[in-house]
Amino acid sequence: MSIKETNFQFTGQTDVYHGKVRDVYFVADRLIAVASDRISAFDHILPKPIPFKGQVLNQIASYFLQATKDICPNWLEATPDPNVSVGKRCEPIRIEMVIRSYLAGHAAREYKAGKRTLCGVALPEGLKENDKFPNPIITPAAKAMEGHDVDASREEILEQKIVSGEVYNTLEKYTYALFERGTEMALAQGLILVDTKYEFGIYKGEVYLIDEIHTPDSSRYFYAEGYAERQAKGEQQKQLSKEFVREWLMENGFQGKDGQQMPFMPDEFVNTITERYIELYERITGKQFERSDSSDILARIERNVEGYLARN
Repeated sequence: MSIKETNFQFTGQTDVYHGKVRDVYFVADRLIAVASDRISAFDHILPKPIPFKGQVLNQIASYFLQATKDICPNWLEATPDPNVSVGKRCEPIRIEMVIRSYLAGHAAREYKAGKRTLCGVALPEGLKENDKFPNPIITPAAKAMEGHDVDASREEILEQKIVSGEVYNTLEKYTYALFERGTEMALAQGLILVDTKYEFGIYKGEVYLIDEIHTPDSSRYFYAEGYAERQAKGEQQKQLSKEFVREWLMENGFQGKDGQQMPFMPDEFVNTITERYIELYERITGKQFERSDSSDILARIERNVEGYLARN
């Protein structure tokens, strides 16, 4: 059984928000984030859920939030179920702090189209796809209420008064420090953290890290072994990320543009995605993935969350 949608009514619940992947339930000053098995690409939810994907995401996010709480405060308080995180209800800052060490994904597509500036950051000439930048660069995106997020420079963010200069400086500082920690942890497991995004919120006047971090939904990883040789030969990098899903969609004529039809996903491809997510969990954490009992996931989640709320 996979989780395509949830419709819980937890004790004390006041509201619910159904996101692309997570369903977030509001109970007093807490959030209960349920990681579904939905998968999105190009800002569209794909038609089939991916077994165990929600558990993978939730457990990787929890792992990294615990491992980085010395860098900045974060929202997480507990994980009462393999698919659930409970934490502080922060006021989200409508910026995604995207940080990149390599010319990959969206940055590579923009570069190939001839652009040499991304979010106000000048890109060096003469790069080829998946080359390393001299230093990591921050290329923020302003979060849209609907539709696609929009690339934005630091200057545009401050001009639009999305945040103050002081808050933006804090976001930058945390982003570089979190990325450095994530890079070190990835290399220890034979992986390269290529790029990722962080989201932040305000809790009692302080900047807090929110959402997930360093998961395959928010990050791109290459295998470190053989990276240089593949670059030298002009070969594609071996990667662990959601990019292979986007590539499959593009090969099947879908990039989320008007008039394009979502391709049919064969079960074989769905199973491949599951195995890729599990592989990333095991590679990045160094732990063996334990598939949770999925005979009745929704009943299990409700039981575990209600038990946690009753104790806390």
